[in-house]
Amino acid sequence: MTYSISEVAKKLNVTVYTIRYYDKEGLLPFVERTPSGIRLFKESDIEALKVIQCLKSTGMPIKEIKNFIAWCSEGDSTLQQRYDMFLERKVAVESQLEELKKTMELINHKCNYYMTALDAGTEEIHKNVKIVNF
Repeated sequence: MTYSISEVAKKLNVTVYTIRYYDKEGLLPFVERTPSGIRLFKESDIEALKVIQCLKSTGMPIKEIKNFIAWCSEGDSTLQQRYDMFLERKVAVESQLEELKKTMELINHKCNYYMTALDAGTEEIHKNVKIVNF
């Protein structure tokens, strides 16, 4: 079974423009086309797009994703490079998670701060606490 670009965009919750951009950047060399140039996506292409989306969400630049796609097409000789790349992505995501955890701690603190102030009807309840109130 094949899918149109709009069907794939809907399945992945991205725009058609995003998929065209990925194609233009050389990230979709595996996608077949009809003689008139219409892209025909298979399930395996959709799975590959999910990996591309995942890598993009980690902050990986398009150029590096393109290298990964090239390694995949080279086969088993690049297994180590692909493994190493995912280890690097893992470290990057773990760092992002730590930053988000700190962000969430601050947000939770501010939620508690404002809930307490709302319950008291004033911020004066926090006047002895040395924090910046924004």
